Amino acid sequence: MHAYIFPGQGAQFSGMGLDIYEKSNIAQEYFEKANSILGFSITDIMFEGTPEQLKETKVTQPAIFLHSVALAKTLGDRFKPEMVAGHSLGEFSALVANGTLSFEDGLKLVSQRALAMQKACEIQPSTMAAVLGLEDDIVENICAKTPGIVVAANYNCPGQLVISGEVSAINLACEALTAAGARRALVLPVGGAFHSPLMEPAREELAAAIENTLFSEPNCPIYQNVAANAVSNATDIKKNLVAQLTAPVRWTQSIQQMIKDGATEFTEVGPGKVLQGLMRKIDRSVTANGAIFEENN
Repeated sequence: MHAYIFPGQGAQFSGMGLDIYEKSNIAQEYFEKANSILGFSITDIMFEGTPEQLKETKVTQPAIFLHSVALAKTLGDRFKPEMVAGHSLGEFSALVANGTLSFEDGLKLVSQRALAMQKACEIQPSTMAAVLGLEDDIVENICAKTPGIVVAANYNCPGQLVISGEVSAINLACEALTAAGARRALVLPVGGAFHSPLMEPAREELAAAIENTLFSEPNCPIYQNVAANAVSNATDIKKNLVAQLTAPVRWTQSIQQMIKDGATEFTEVGPGKVLQGLMRKIDRSVTANGAIFEENN
């Protein structure tokens, strides 16, 4: 079975999307539509913006979503997903890909999500850290024992777990994790504690927006971050999408379940190759590649 996977925040880079904009009429249509919906020229920032401008949550999230969906739309008849998944923000791209959300509704939700997360980040200083070379349960136990709010946030691949929480708690946890034998415990340059209880204000805001958006029955299952298994019911998809903001991204578990359910080929659709790199660390027995657009499609 052929699975399509969609990247999240961190996959952005200056100049992203310019190649498909210049060479694909379909992609150009989606980029211009996005500028109109968002009320500012996101294409200018994507094509010519600095890494600092692109790193702003309110820009990064719609930019990655737009790149992923526009690229998927250029694939034409070749694009026949039998299952989909997206890493954090990428879940919205995946839901457009499998027909659950329209492009317009998906972009509006992503923009609202980004603004709500940005606001939540400003309420309290918070951050995330990548932990390499430790078993998940050791990381989880250390987080549980650390004073303050710090939780496991992204299960990216075996031996790579991202933690999220208050700045002071993250620093304490990193010290303890290094002492426990972590190869690295590195604070990340992010705006806040995504996928932690500190995102609760954003979760409430997104819940209201999702409730007022039409979700159709998908044409293939999505393996959602919260559930880490196949979901095909629109009501469940909504619920999981809301829960995702304060719950961990179970990416390793999602990919393992997709393979168990018959996925043999994975195609990453979006900027960069982050997910292809993680795939090689999760299971080398399956094929992982990047989507290649068709010119003038």
